[in-house]
Amino acid sequence: MSYDDVEIEDMEWNEELQAYTYPCPCGDLFQITEDELRLGEEIARCPSCSLYITVVYNIEDFLGDSDQKNKNLDPPKQQPVAVA
Repeated sequence: MSYDDVEIEDMEWNEELQAYTYPCPCGDLFQITEDELRLGEEIARCPSCSLYITVVYNIEDFLGDSDQKNKNLDPPKQQPVAVA
């Protein structure tokens, strides 16, 4: 069972860890990366103990340009050609 449910807005971006973090009662930080969030992961784990939290967020906020570019890789539709 999750230690707590935490809104992504209540977490802090840690540039050094390249992850969203939230204080753990053991003194370390729960951590979850943007890549994990993009994949739909919602569990942020503490590297120092067995506790984890459930991160509440909207996955669409983390689907960036690279995901949109992949959708635009479909080949262009062929244009009809008039034959005389």
